[in-house]
Amino acid sequence: MTEPYYADDLVTLYHGDCREIREWLTADVLVVDPPYGIGWKTNGGGGVGITPGRRHGGILGDEDTAIRDVVITAWGDRPAAVFGSFRVPAPTGVVETLIYRKPKDGGVLGAVTGFRRDVEPIWLLGPWPRRPVQWSAVIEARGGICNAVKRTGHPHTKPLDVMEALVAACPPGTIADPCAGSGSTLVAARNLGRRAIGVERDEGHCETAARRLSQGALMFEVAS
Repeated sequence: MTEPYYADDLVTLYHGDCREIREWLTADVLVVDPPYGIGWKTNGGGGVGITPGRRHGGILGDEDTAIRDVVITAWGDRPAAVFGSFRVPAPTGVVETLIYRKPKDGGVLGAVTGFRRDVEPIWLLGPWPRRPVQWSAVIEARGGICNAVKRTGHPHTKPLDVMEALVAACPPGTIADPCAGSGSTLVAARNLGRRAIGVERDEGHCETAARRLSQGALMFEVAS
């Protein structure tokens, strides 16, 4: 049994490779922002990465979609929401495609035609429940992205309001995020009173996620 890196009443976070740590497979709904397979890295042009102007060498496992595909295969035929890129093929079995619209200060890197790269697909897979139409397929961030990136140190961090909107629309049960990054999915789940299990193999990002979760748990305890 793997020892958690962080745990509270709702969230458990493990440090390691999700292909080896399997506790996340006991959850009910997969919400994951895996490496996209696009070989992303910054050129040190400013405002991105850990600090403005600092080159970011890339994301672990982003050379192809192997990690994404292993996660989806291991998860099987259960509800899943998987972030991705329009620059790589979608996984098989997509039942609907949502759009994550980035904040107004996002999507600049790599844009050469005058149009920002400011949208990403969120692929829904598995047996999602039939429900009355109530949400837009576009989930739009309200704040900026640069401050969030500076705060978390993760170049592809997802805004908390986006993750809360997505998690709130998920079927009931425990949320799994086997590529937890800086912990936005886990924090969103905890904020909504839902259990979550995360795995992250970059220790720096794992530490950031644990810090965000501990601060939130302390605030919750004080408020209660």
